[in-house]
Amino acid sequence: MRRRPKSTKISEGASQPKLGRIPLVALRHVVAVAEHLNFRHAADALGTSQSSVSARIQALEEELGILLFERNTRGVRLTEPGRHFVERIAAGIDQLDHAVKIAGMAATGECGRLRIGIHALIPRSFLAELIGQYREDHPGIEVEIAEGTARDAVMQLRADRLDVVFVVGTPDLPDCHSRPIWTEPLLAVLPEQHPLAAQSSVTWADLADETFLVRHGGTGPQVYDHIALRLAGRWSAPSILRFDVGRGTLLSMVGQGFGVTIVGAATSLLPTTGVVFPPIADEPEPVAFSAVWSPSNRSAALRNLFDLANKMTGLICPRS
Repeated sequence: MRRRPKSTKISEGASQPKLGRIPLVALRHVVAVAEHLNFRHAADALGTSQSSVSARIQALEEELGILLFERNTRGVRLTEPGRHFVERIAAGIDQLDHAVKIAGMAATGECGRLRIGIHALIPRSFLAELIGQYREDHPGIEVEIAEGTARDAVMQLRADRLDVVFVVGTPDLPDCHSRPIWTEPLLAVLPEQHPLAAQSSVTWADLADETFLVRHGGTGPQVYDHIALRLAGRWSAPSILRFDVGRGTLLSMVGQGFGVTIVGAATSLLPTTGVVFPPIADEPEPVAFSAVWSPSNRSAALRNLFDLANKMTGLICPRS
């Protein structure tokens, strides 16, 4: 005959049990027995011995001062207090299992959120293909996109409102990690009727006397600095006009003869009319685009983005 718990109810005046000391495995055993109403079947489902299940439940009943199961020769059944107990702990265990699963998925970068700062997302560009492939490979990650200037994006990064920022160039920021991810040839943008429009390429000398148009937003500040750097010292100070317009409007202004500009090759993928995109032959190297992120960001979702970029470009990307 099975030994009954020492007490089947909490006696009046008795102190409440220290529930924080109850092992989770004991609660899982209770739920298993409640599901199977048989100690042996519950033990088989748990992958343990019947004696272990029986001993853990008996110890729990004694700890609680409550009889959870009535035992007889035909098996077991829940007592009324046991039924209430199981209903509540089963929901808690389900939530705990779900939390463990979600935490595990977050640790491998299969769920969570990734906040990306960009200067633009041009269809068919490398960045658009990278983000599109990432979302396909990791559907459990919620990808958020914020567009703005590099300066604003880095400020958002430092404030922990972005996880990674893609910027033009190779910034050297003492408080951030950065790594070049991809490159694009630098192109001039000229009106179709421009005298140089028929040439297969142009040089900076060809462009020295042009009026350049740049934007205040997006990559405008970097474009301004690049033009000034390339033309400094060899020709008279360049004429550079700034406008608070979008990329499409700036290209349209070039087409209407307001001036010329320079862009990375991805911009030529945009549907445009009235302009041509000759490469700049004496540009020493393609334009680099870099990822910038916080040294404290150990997100697996971010690491997976870098791994994908590595596969798509052949560059060795960081795992920190």
